[in-house]
Amino acid sequence: MRLLSAGLIYVAVSTVAALLLGMNGNGLTRDISFVSLIVGATGGIAVFFLMPPTPVRLGPAEQSRLVAEDDDPVTKYRSIWLWLVGFVFAMFAFRSFYWLYYFAGENIYIQSPFNLGDLGLHITYIKTFANGVSLWPDSPIYVYSKLRYPAGIDLFNGILTNLGFDLRPQLAATGLLASLATFYALYRWGGAFTVAGFLFNGGIAGYAFLQTHQFIDYQGTSHVSWKSIPLTMFVTQRGLLYAIPAGLLLLWQWRSKYGSDPDRGKQLLPVWAEYILYATMPLFHLHTFMALSIVLLVLFLTRPVSRPPLFKLVAAAVLPAVIFIWLTTDRMHAGSILDWHFGWTQNIGDLKMPFFQFWFFNFGVFIPLAIALVGIVARQESNKRLSKPASAEQPKPLSLGWIASIMRNFELSIDAAYLAAAVLIFLLTICVKTAPWEWDNIKLLIWAYFITLPILWNRMLARWPVPARAGACLILFFSGFVSLLGGLAAGRPGYQFANRSETDFVAAAVRRLPLEARFAGFPTYNHSLLLNGRKMVCGYGGHLW
Repeated sequence: MRLLSAGLIYVAVSTVAALLLGMNGNGLTRDISFVSLIVGATGGIAVFFLMPPTPVRLGPAEQSRLVAEDDDPVTKYRSIWLWLVGFVFAMFAFRSFYWLYYFAGENIYIQSPFNLGDLGLHITYIKTFANGVSLWPDSPIYVYSKLRYPAGIDLFNGILTNLGFDLRPQLAATGLLASLATFYALYRWGGAFTVAGFLFNGGIAGYAFLQTHQFIDYQGTSHVSWKSIPLTMFVTQRGLLYAIPAGLLLLWQWRSKYGSDPDRGKQLLPVWAEYILYATMPLFHLHTFMALSIVLLVLFLTRPVSRPPLFKLVAAAVLPAVIFIWLTTDRMHAGSILDWHFGWTQNIGDLKMPFFQFWFFNFGVFIPLAIALVGIVARQESNKRLSKPASAEQPKPLSLGWIASIMRNFELSIDAAYLAAAVLIFLLTICVKTAPWEWDNIKLLIWAYFITLPILWNRMLARWPVPARAGACLILFFSGFVSLLGGLAAGRPGYQFANRSETDFVAAAVRRLPLEARFAGFPTYNHSLLLNGRKMVCGYGGHLW
């Protein structure tokens, strides 16, 4: 955990330092970029040496040992399953990021068809920051707006680009290192089962393989909402390269800090590092910040031991978080995207389906298992409360003192608290639109999914007989497995993205024109002006708010 924590703090501190120094110095310069990386490295080194090394002990993923016999083949050979999912994760990462953005003759290619629009926007932001424009910058894709995007990871890559690092190996290295960090964070959060859940999420769309016998991305079609997280989100939404490992690290931190296992407190993050990761999250990924805030709220209400430190954490994080939200939403003007919308994408265009068909087709047996898990955990919590002896002095029922006493003493186990937070995040996802496109609520939905996975394994599946466990995992992950392999195999030799000579010619043509100059041109995702970080009156319509 020390290397993971140090790396994330390095990225967060470097990015914030560059933002603050750049705002004071009217944009990035080589000196500002270099100093920012030095400041970030100092923070990362401090975390590495201040955080104790992880002791050898049973983690949450290994808690199933308590309910499994030594001769249980799933338990006995659990390392085999970890190596298998690790191999698939490495295959996904290498295939997706080594060929993320590459040259072939005069053309620029990308590996993923889902990334045609997204990567163009991220390159625009990276080059915009690297060019040294005033921070926080005007939007490069619309004339009447500031940049409306949590572009922290693009600012970090902009620092490196400003120092002269080539964009192609830089993007590949960022993706591969983020993949390694995400794999380790997923494993420490929930073991091999949670890593598999990340790689192979899906419903029943992939079962078409039994008829076609072809490995293709069955979940990547226009009528499937719960698409492959690795292919359609982790590769395309660059903020998640930072947000997923950082968010999982904070979830692990709070579970360790406020859980019931006293040994866990020996490997906590320093308080200031926890504060940095949480307070700066809106600069990198606003939806992850929303999900983490819901978790903090539930912990505050249901874990009395957590209230004083959580109150201090949130009180200290409010001001910087609000400032970052203010910056990335064009001074809160982007708040108009919030709207009541029930059902997520159930009633939207090609994704529209009847209620029960929609949820079963997209999620398969995961939703029934999650509902059963909620019932099991609720029953266990109820039995635990009923078994506690009543206090001799109780306020009168329905009095204010009685209500205050219940609120003050109400307590859930850490698993129950996290599961309650997952339910709240899920309800928010299906009731409120938090992005211009309804499908983008998946950025919230994945956190309800990630939180539920280790609890589902430890509280339910790990207690089942081996055949039932194996069958449940097969049913849960078959569709996602087929779709992931099919998506990685597709698109050879890639998809043409832009023309190198045209991009270089445009760069030379506008080099002597002011950085603040704005150009009129055809609104497309891969315009050569945008790929050089220059401003256009109107960019690609799919990127505009």
